[in-house]
Amino acid sequence: MYSFPGRWIGGVALVLGPLLLLTGTLLRVPFPFFFTGQLDAMAAHPALMTAAYTTFLAGHLVTLFGVLDLVARIGRTRPAWAAWSGVLVVVGLVERTFHGGVDHAAQGLVRRHGAEFAARLVGESYQDVHLYSWLSLSIVAGWPVLAFAAWRSGELGVTRSVALATMALLPLGVLKGAEVLSVVGTVGLCAALIPAGVRSLRQGAKPTRKSVLTTVALLPLVGALGYVSTLG
Repeated sequence: MYSFPGRWIGGVALVLGPLLLLTGTLLRVPFPFFFTGQLDAMAAHPALMTAAYTTFLAGHLVTLFGVLDLVARIGRTRPAWAAWSGVLVVVGLVERTFHGGVDHAAQGLVRRHGAEFAARLVGESYQDVHLYSWLSLSIVAGWPVLAFAAWRSGELGVTRSVALATMALLPLGVLKGAEVLSVVGTVGLCAALIPAGVRSLRQGAKPTRKSVLTTVALLPLVGALGYVSTLG
C-alpha cells in the first residue's frame, strides 16, 4: 500500500536533507553567532553566506519529506506517537522555513542598504509577535518526541534515537550563526537519518526503466518551470 512520500522520495530526503543542514551549519561556523555578526558577514562574504543560508533552508525543506517517510513507518506500529511527533516536527520545520524567508529579506537589506541599516531595522523588529512566536516550542520539542517514537516503534535503535534528539540543541530564530551545539545537532541528525534513508532505498523492487526515463525526461520541464516562477 502506497503512503506519501513513498520509499524513493522519502529515502533520498532522509539522506540529502541532513547533509544540506550540516553543510549550511558548517559554512556559518567561522562567523559570530548573533544577528549583527551575521549581517556583517553577509556584507563581507555575500556569496559564502548566501550559500550557507540557502543550503540550510533547503535542508529543512528536504528533511521535511524524510520526516514524513519516517513518521509513516512509525505509524505502522505506533500510530499515536507517529501523529504527535509528526505534527510537532513538521510545524517546527515549517517555522524554520519561515525564519529562512526573514533571513533572505535581511540579506537583501544588506545588499541594498548596508549591514548597519539592516542591523538597526532587524533590531527594532526582532521581538515582534507573529503566529510562529506561539509555536516555537515545536522546534525544540518535536525532535525528542520523534526520537522516542522512532525508538518505541523499533525504527531506530537507542543510539540513533539519542542522536536524532540532539537536533533539539540547534538554536532557533532568525539570523542565527552556528556554534558547537549547532554542529552536534546536525551531525546527530545525519547519524540518525542517513542510515534510515539508505535502508529505505534498498528495500523493495528497483524502479522500472519506464519510470526512470519518465523522471529524467521531466527534469528539464521542472527546471524550466522553476525559472519561470522566479519571474513573477
